[in-house]
Amino acid sequence: MQTVIIVIHLMLVLGLIGAVLLQKSEGGGLGVGGGGGFMSSRGTANLLTRTTAILAVGFFITSLSLSWLATYNRKPTSILPTSVPTQQAPGAPVVPQGGGLLDSLKQSDQQQSQTPAAPAPPQSQ
Repeated sequence: MQTVIIVIHLMLVLGLIGAVLLQKSEGGGLGVGGGGGFMSSRGTANLLTRTTAILAVGFFITSLSLSWLATYNRKPTSILPTSVPTQQAPGAPVVPQGGGLLDSLKQSDQQQSQTPAAPAPPQSQ
């Protein structure tokens, strides 16, 4: 559904750009567009004005529908934790819950301290 609306939205955008570029410039801000062009009749100007208005309405409708679809499936989230942490007695050591990197390093240090530091010499039989 969203993909179809995006395709329609992009077609409206391209049509709107084309309709605006085909219209005759009235201000002459850049000094061009003053003379007669191939789109100089009054009826064509009215047609382009109506086409621009229809494409603009379609653009706004598809923009609003895309923004509504983007927020429709979003679920509300909370910044507060959902479970209440349990309190420990003051001064009690905190036992880590997860198996993080520091925990694995601590365990490897404990295993190395339990093993002998130097290798045992070979025993003769």
